[in-house]
Amino acid sequence: MKLKVIIHPAEEGGFWAEVPAIQGCATQGDTYEELLSNIYEAVEACLSVDLEHIEISKNDRVLELAV
Repeated sequence: MKLKVIIHPAEEGGFWAEVPAIQGCATQGDTYEELLSNIYEAVEACLSVDLEHIEISKNDRVLELAV
């Protein structure tokens, strides 16, 4: 999967980034390197699903897709 990320300079210094394809997915970093690391964490957190809180019956199926 490829996602476009828009990186902005932050007014107070550093950078902030947003992932337009994932509503509400944004992060920041004091350096460009820190921002890149934080982007991966932000995308993972935005896309992660905790199945413990979802009711799944014996007739349901859980499917993981790699795109």
